[in-house]
Amino acid sequence: MNPATLQALAEFPRQLAHFYEAVPETYRNWCPPSWEGIPSETFSAIGQICHVRDIEIDGYHVRLERTLAEDTPVLESLDGYLLATQRDYQAANATEVLSAFGAARAKTMQIVSALRPADLERRAVFEGYGELTLRSLVHYLCSHDQQHLAGLQWLLGKIDAQ
Repeated sequence: MNPATLQALAEFPRQLAHFYEAVPETYRNWCPPSWEGIPSETFSAIGQICHVRDIEIDGYHVRLERTLAEDTPVLESLDGYLLATQRDYQAANATEVLSAFGAARAKTMQIVSALRPADLERRAVFEGYGELTLRSLVHYLCSHDQQHLAGLQWLLGKIDAQ
């Protein structure tokens, strides 16, 4: 696996916490009047971190495990907005969310670090992405991380523009 991708995955929990902590406390549930231009889903700051936690656990853990265990599984895409409503992201405790995400990413890193070259070539079909390898799935996870760091920075830009 690409060392730069592995490093980015490992460093992400710290970056996510720092970016979240940069959002003023009074703006952590705030939504701008327009979401035009946001590089991630349209979630408040607390929503961003809840979404990342849930996609890691309910999305990528399942996708990685299924791709390793099954022959060409079809991996479902999750409705992040439905999860946000069902799990009441706006009422979440950020400390608990970031802790749960850190533990989830540690599990992800254990899975990814143990992959053999043949594992990385295992194939799946991911709704919305098409056919892929396990290696490409890891890249998509890293891309998802970066989208949400960008989403938090975008929110900070909107806050500072007020």
